[in-house]
Amino acid sequence: MILKYISKNPVRIIAYFEPNVNTKTMTTNITLIKSIALFFLISMPTLNYCQSTATYDITYTSVWNSSDHGTLPPSAHWSKLVGANHNSNVTFLQLGQNASPGIENVSELGDNAVFNTEVNTSITNGNTEQYIDGNSLGTATGTININGLLIDENFPLLTLVSMIAPSPDWMIAISSINLRNTNSWKSSITIDLFPYDAGTDNGMNYTSANSNTNPKNPISSLQNVSPFNSQKIGTLTITLVSVLSVDDLSFSEKIKIYPNPISSNIINVKTNNLGEDITYSIANLLGQNILKGNLFNEQINVGDLSSGTYVMILKNKSQKTVKKFVKQ
Repeated sequence: MILKYISKNPVRIIAYFEPNVNTKTMTTNITLIKSIALFFLISMPTLNYCQSTATYDITYTSVWNSSDHGTLPPSAHWSKLVGANHNSNVTFLQLGQNASPGIENVSELGDNAVFNTEVNTSITNGNTEQYIDGNSLGTATGTININGLLIDENFPLLTLVSMIAPSPDWMIAISSINLRNTNSWKSSITIDLFPYDAGTDNGMNYTSANSNTNPKNPISSLQNVSPFNSQKIGTLTITLVSVLSVDDLSFSEKIKIYPNPISSNIINVKTNNLGEDITYSIANLLGQNILKGNLFNEQINVGDLSSGTYVMILKNKSQKTVKKFVKQ
């Protein structure tokens, strides 16, 4: 008997029996084939499922209006749509739980700085891939688009939040929406969004004076709570654009830097196991080289850099990519 492994996805094994083999020997050989095939299936699971990265487009469409949501305030608008993609080890907001300081600032002030710090801490801890920094919307109705968002399958949960502005502490949000089925990416997700109360301010209408809730209340729904009725305030559409295995990604797409902005001394450079010697150089916006060296342990010490915006060039023997980051 000659046994030949010819394919890995799915696993295929072909056996060629030599002529004049008796029945007993053939039965033994078939049993052997089954055992070896089982070994292949158990011992090589990584060959069957290649790690992938998906590209998604996200659109938030606001239908905030006076008929369903009370008389709109002057200069009604939406703060930036911000968030993160992460794994199940972290939750940034949850209905029925108290808001974090970052979510409090987003919902009350439209200020994302503290939330950004919370996300960057989770990135450092290995539970989040990136901070998502979408646009704001200067009117009550309209759309906010986040296009070309790359999502690694190790961080398939999506969280987004935006302030209903002005308001005491009202917001729209999604929390830990899973973009994956068991072994594939979801092609599209449509979610009707309703207003939430962050539970951090006692205000009862859009222009109420600041009145901190002490102690905080849990995040709660504002459906059928004045000034809102039961109608949605907007719709979020998440659309799959493409899927690439890590091997298919370009050099530039494989390399990610975080946190960004950076407020500590260490900036991380994720290389997706490129397995190559990578060098870096960092320049200011005047083109002056400030720092350079060989990438080691996927980290660069930028403690000597002053606050400002910098350009980092990373390259191997044949390719390079340019990344911009902000040192706070």
